[in-house]
Amino acid sequence: MYRRFLKRFFDLLLAIFLFIILLLPLIIIALIVKLTSKGPILFIQERYGRNSRPFKLYKFRSMTDSAPQIANSKFTDIQNYITPVGMFIRKTSLDELPQLWNIIKGDMSFIGPRPLANTDARARVVALRQQNGADQVLPGISGLAQINGRNNLSDEKKAIYDEMYAKAVTFTLDLRIIITTISIVLKMSDVFKDNQKVKKDN
Repeated sequence: MYRRFLKRFFDLLLAIFLFIILLLPLIIIALIVKLTSKGPILFIQERYGRNSRPFKLYKFRSMTDSAPQIANSKFTDIQNYITPVGMFIRKTSLDELPQLWNIIKGDMSFIGPRPLANTDARARVVALRQQNGADQVLPGISGLAQINGRNNLSDEKKAIYDEMYAKAVTFTLDLRIIITTISIVLKMSDVFKDNQKVKKDN
């Protein structure tokens, strides 16, 4: 019942509520992004969701226009491409707020496996998700992998957590992930891989 109907109902209700009350902060962040660096306000990227269906994912842009189009995990000098405000909105996860629109549209859920991008090792990771059932649930803003290491996890470990979630979607689990995610965001943990941390974080 929860997996098939209530999860989507709660997602839609909460996303609309948050979108309304956060409208002013969203506008302020958008203006700051626009005024502090060249480029668009939003970073829009094709991602792959349930049943590998493509959709456009929205984030506030946190990197310069000159940043190469590769997965974050592939950067060894990511600090050279992060904008001044980008560092803050990434650490606080404010860059993820435009994904409320993805949830309202039905592309995503608050909780689920992170949606894959073309810059990921797609053939291997997609195969893993199709085999373990993670391809059958909506991708999320946060999930088991995000609260257990996030960018410090290998693709294989992420796939294990994705499988665990896909096989045990419950309200209790989602609530636990949400609470843990809030704690991690407040601590600003695991935003970058260990070998990518900028000097001020060392």
